[in-house]
Amino acid sequence: MASGALQLTDRSNSTSAIIFHYLSTYPSCHGRPLFHSHHQLPLSRPRRFLPKACSAQPPLQPPPLLAGDRRKFLAQSLSLSLSPLIGFAGQAKSEGLLSEWERVYLPVDPGVVLLDIAFVPDEPNHGTRQTILETKDGGETWIPRSIQSAEEEDFNYRFNSISFRGKEGWIVGKPAILLYTSDAGENWKRIPLSSQLPGDMVYIKATGEKSAEMVTDEGAIYNTSNGGYNWRAAVQETVSATLNRTVSSGISGASYYTGTFNTVNRSPDGRYIAVSSRGNFYLTWEPGQAYWQPHNRAIARRIQNMGWRADGGLWLLVRGGGLYLSKGTGLSEEFEEVPVQSRGFGILDIGYRSQDEAWAAGGSGILLRTTNGGKTWTRDKAADNIAANLYSVKFIDEKKGFILGNDGVLLRYLG
Repeated sequence: MASGALQLTDRSNSTSAIIFHYLSTYPSCHGRPLFHSHHQLPLSRPRRFLPKACSAQPPLQPPPLLAGDRRKFLAQSLSLSLSPLIGFAGQAKSEGLLSEWERVYLPVDPGVVLLDIAFVPDEPNHGTRQTILETKDGGETWIPRSIQSAEEEDFNYRFNSISFRGKEGWIVGKPAILLYTSDAGENWKRIPLSSQLPGDMVYIKATGEKSAEMVTDEGAIYNTSNGGYNWRAAVQETVSATLNRTVSSGISGASYYTGTFNTVNRSPDGRYIAVSSRGNFYLTWEPGQAYWQPHNRAIARRIQNMGWRADGGLWLLVRGGGLYLSKGTGLSEEFEEVPVQSRGFGILDIGYRSQDEAWAAGGSGILLRTTNGGKTWTRDKAADNIAANLYSVKFIDEKKGFILGNDGVLLRYLG
């Protein structure tokens, strides 16, 4: 069974929303300290937030959410998180067979960007998303829904991350919001957040019964084992503090670090890899370590994104379309370039369906496939006629996968 959430960003009128991906906000609960350990932070309600407008030309990273749009959130089994959607009625249907992928047409405005998706394991054919759309047929059709917990105040939330384990689900977003469900999304509880949390919550992972791990864009990592009642810090300081102590250690570009991550990815065994906001170096963290470990990039071009291969090694994407694989199956700073037919467009994400098969997606509908663990890649023309950037590749299991993009583009894996 699988539950999921998909993020949609509205870029029309030069603004957008993010769902979950990268670390970003922080919590506190019912008048009691949300964090125990090194951080004892007061509780508070989120402050009103009006994001800055973006340029008319949408960047690769989704811009902030439109202040005028009303966001609704729905969650049951599968969760799709959408940034600002304008009230649509009716169903979104999937049409148009594209190679091994099928495009699912959604009832959303042009310019909406999908960022994340999650499924309730026990209900693989049921799902939801923010402004929100729900599916009960494995993602073939979607119906707009709403969630009262996110409508009580005049905030235009963008949900950055969503995760399910069994019927328990978590959502984090910006302005600071943390939602929890124990019944597959039938009901969501709002958990108050501290205004002193370091950074914005960008990622959350359901790890067990009433347990979750949350990351912020400043490198804070917190764990809860009691449904968000309190949280324990897993690292002793933010990445900025770490770099200030180690700036003389030879990390190139650390003095230009703006204090936030550009991307963050988690391995199945709990290791993290994050790319600095300028893409000039990257950082890693493993359970038990007190600090993030910074690493110089060995490639001339700036890093676009990094993640974990199915065999435990790393993949690395650079701006302009380059793809690199680390040597060996563990953490390594040595990378080898793999030739790819990117047509000059940037590759933005890679998702592994199995240890041998993976799919890479990027700008202008670029879609690549490997069947030998990444040694060679062939271009798939499934999305050639789709005028959109593909931002994220998500495989729930070997049979269920999705590719998310801007302009409301959602591709469903057929196999």
